[in-house]
Amino acid sequence: MLTMENGLTITESAAKQVAQIIANEGRDGLRLRIAVYAGGCSGFSYSFDLDDETHDDDKVYQGHGIEVVVDETSLELIDGSEVDFVDDLIGASFRLNNPNAQSACGCGTSFSV
Repeated sequence: MLTMENGLTITESAAKQVAQIIANEGRDGLRLRIAVYAGGCSGFSYSFDLDDETHDDDKVYQGHGIEVVVDETSLELIDGSEVDFVDDLIGASFRLNNPNAQSACGCGTSFSV
């Protein structure tokens, strides 16, 4: 498990999946960007994207052979969370287990604090 200085952790399963997706893209410099946006069923929504750019307010973390980028505002909302990749009967997806969320939508990508 990759634990970042803010307490955000990335499971080995998630890191392996990110590495595989990046390899399939065939572009250098890609990293996983995790962001939180206003909106969604419960007030905020998670976003998982590949990005090759960094911005002034980004924090970049390395481990398990990948880089993860999170902006400072999003970090405040997901501090202490765990990013995992789950492949179950419902399907395969990245999941963010956020201890700061007071409620979450059934879709798993929307939450409130």
